[in-house]
Amino acid sequence: MADCIIEIEHLWTQFGSQVVHRDLNLCVRRGEVLSLVGGSGSGKTTLLRQMLGLERPAKGVVRVFGQSLHDGDPEVLRQLRNRWGVLFQEGALFSALSVFDNVALSLRELKTLDEDIIHDLVMLKLEMVGIEPHHATKMPAELSGGMVKRIALARALAMEPELLFLDEPTAGLDPDRSESFVRLIADLKRELDLTVVMVTHDLDTLVALSDRVAVLADQQLIAIGTVLEIAGQTHKFICNFFQGERGQRALEAIKDLVGEINAQRPQPRGAA
Repeated sequence: MADCIIEIEHLWTQFGSQVVHRDLNLCVRRGEVLSLVGGSGSGKTTLLRQMLGLERPAKGVVRVFGQSLHDGDPEVLRQLRNRWGVLFQEGALFSALSVFDNVALSLRELKTLDEDIIHDLVMLKLEMVGIEPHHATKMPAELSGGMVKRIALARALAMEPELLFLDEPTAGLDPDRSESFVRLIADLKRELDLTVVMVTHDLDTLVALSDRVAVLADQQLIAIGTVLEIAGQTHKFICNFFQGERGQRALEAIKDLVGEINAQRPQPRGAA
């Protein structure tokens, strides 16, 4: 499809006799935030790694920007990887590198930019994620969890990607820092016109960011749609996922938001 940034066709994942994914088909549309949810062992992170070309499926095709990740010229694939960024679950900053050097790493690997340009780009990315200049010389061990996430996000954005992968972006953050980080992601997604694929189990994050949700269960994609569309499904995993107090609160919040949006729309002529 023309608007698919990522296309997955008839994907199977198997480790020995264990089948993790059975005949998955998925399109990630340009400009959307698609969230992957599923229970433990459903293969969310494995699917994310396959979208990144880090793992090869047993069968099927994964295309990103129209290119198969598992066939073709290695140089073409290397250039392709420059078009996306990844925020890993724990930030995955290199402990022996400063904040500045963590963000500068991929820019230096290009071997086409001088240090003055790299300096300006790194400081711009840190500013974009709300990190003040004096933190650039700090080491990862000196940072709070929230700062690690922001700096890891700055590193993910260093190459001006079109596509951003987020693996549990708010895991380990307290509610206030989580809410602030979600707002930051939403702002950057809009300002930079990003397409986002996110793995999350956090309902508040899911509701706040997702355009669509894809649910993995029983080795398959059992549902894909908006949060409200998914919440209306009767599959056991989906019911359990949304039935708790937090799930119900998140759903009520999005229903209230939809109601406000509808109320602000102009009424058709002649409407009561």
